[in-house]
Amino acid sequence: MQRRRVLRHFLGLPAAAGALSLAAPLLRAQTSKWPEKTVRIVAAGPAGASADIAARLLADQLTRQIGQPVIVEPKAGAGGVLAVNDLSLAPRDGHTLLVGVSSLVSEIPHILKLPIVMANEIKPIVEVARGGLVLVGNPSFPAKTLPELVAYVKANPGKVNFASYQAGTLSHVEGLLLNKAAGIDMTHVGYKGSTPALQDLMGGHVQLMFDGMATSIPLIKGGKIKAFGVSTPKRSQLLPDVPTFTELGYPQLEASLWMGLWVKPDLPAALQAQIRDAALKALAQPGVRERLQDIGFEPPLARTPDELSASLKADYERVGAVLKSIGFKPE
Repeated sequence: MQRRRVLRHFLGLPAAAGALSLAAPLLRAQTSKWPEKTVRIVAAGPAGASADIAARLLADQLTRQIGQPVIVEPKAGAGGVLAVNDLSLAPRDGHTLLVGVSSLVSEIPHILKLPIVMANEIKPIVEVARGGLVLVGNPSFPAKTLPELVAYVKANPGKVNFASYQAGTLSHVEGLLLNKAAGIDMTHVGYKGSTPALQDLMGGHVQLMFDGMATSIPLIKGGKIKAFGVSTPKRSQLLPDVPTFTELGYPQLEASLWMGLWVKPDLPAALQAQIRDAALKALAQPGVRERLQDIGFEPPLARTPDELSASLKADYERVGAVLKSIGFKPE
C-alpha cells in the first residue's frame, strides 16, 4: 500500500484516487470465469500512435474470440508510466490489460527516476508485433551508404549530428554504439518524440537519426529521407533493399523493439494462460499480419512469457551499460 501511495505522489494523482481499485483485488474471487464483462486494454501512448493502433487491432480480434466487448483506452504521459499505473491499480481479475512497447521496461527506467521497478509492475505474456530501428538521413546528406557515411564523418570531425526520439532510449544508444564501433564522433541531439526529430531531419537541422520503422518508412518510401541500415537480425520485409547493421559489419547495433500484451504479475497463472491463449488465437486470424505490416511492424515471434521477460532483462542491462559509459543520468 505504501508503494502505491508513493507512485500516486510521483504521478501527481489525488491520494484518494483508485482507493476502491486497490481494495478490489482483495475482495474478488480468483476462480471466476474470464471474461465476465467488458475487457479494457490500456494503450501506452497517445491516440493514433503505434500502441493504440496495435491495441485496437488486437481488441477487434479478441472481441470475436472471447464473446465480450474489448475496448481500448490510450493513455500517454511520463514515458508510459501513467499507463502502467492504470494497470497496476486495476482489479486482479484480468479485465484490464496493457499494450505497450518493450522499452517500458528496457529503457524508461534508465530515463526517469521512478519510485517503482517497472519490471515488477507489469508482465509480458504475448508478443503482439516487432520491429527495429533504421538509420535515416536527410536526402542532401552526401553519403549514400553506411561505409560512405562513416568515411564522411571521419573526414568532417565534429560537424555531423544525429537525432534521437528521446535521450536515453535505444534511438540514442544506437548512435553511441556506432560512434564507438566505427571510431567516429557524431554529436547527439535529443528530442521529445519522433515527429519533431523527423521534422528537423527533413528540414536539415540535423543530418541523421535512428528512428523506429513505423514512423520512418512512409517518409523513406516518399523520398523525404533515406535509409542506411536497419537494426533487425534479418532484413526487414518492409525495407528489403536496406541492409542490416550486421551485414554492414556492425553486429553491435543489432537490436529489436517489440509490442507486447502485458498483465499484472500477480494474476493467477491459469488466468494468464487463458488470456495468452485468446490473444495468440486473435493474432493468428487472417489479415492481422498484413495490418501489422501496414503500421510498420513485423509479425511477432512465438515466444513464451519467460522468454519475453529474459529478453527484457538483457535489453535493460545492454542499454544501461552503454548509458553508464557516457555518464547518463535519469531525469
